[in-house]
Amino acid sequence: MKDAQTNVEQSDEISLLLEDQLCFALYAAQRALTNRYRPLLEQFGLTYPQYLVMLVLWEHGALPIKKLGTLLELDYGTLTPLLKRLEAHGLIQRRRQVEDERSVQITLTDEGSELRGRIRVVPAAIAEAAGLTGNETTDAKTLLEKLHANISASD
Repeated sequence: MKDAQTNVEQSDEISLLLEDQLCFALYAAQRALTNRYRPLLEQFGLTYPQYLVMLVLWEHGALPIKKLGTLLELDYGTLTPLLKRLEAHGLIQRRRQVEDERSVQITLTDEGSELRGRIRVVPAAIAEAAGLTGNETTDAKTLLEKLHANISASD
C-alpha cells in the first residue's frame, strides 16, 4: 500500500472525476451486460449467476462443490443457494460422496444437459448487443483477464 500511496503523491494529474475512473467504467459495463442477459435468461428460468454455474458444468461435467466454487470464484455460502434453486428446477443434482460425506458432487440432470442446446441463442444475442468485432471481443477479454490477474496478485 505504501508504494501505491507514494505513486499517488508523485502525480498531480490523478483525476477524481467519475468519468475518468476505470472502476466506474467496469461497473457500468458489467451492470449493462448483466441487465442485457436478464430477459434472455428469464425465458430459460435462469438468473445470471445460475447461468454461470451451468456454463461450468456443461464445460467440466460433474464437479465437487468446492471445485465449482473455485472456478466461479464464489464462496460456499453464495454458491449453495444457487445450487439449491437449480436443483429445485430439475437442472442439477447434489450428492454427498460415499468416500467423503463432507464432499458434495454436483451433476447435471438430463434436463440440465438438454438445456445446453437450447440456450446457445444467449451468447449470440449478447455478441450482437455488444457490437464488437471478434478481435475487439478477444482484446477486451484479454485486458480484463490481465486486470483480474494483476489486481488479484496485489492482494
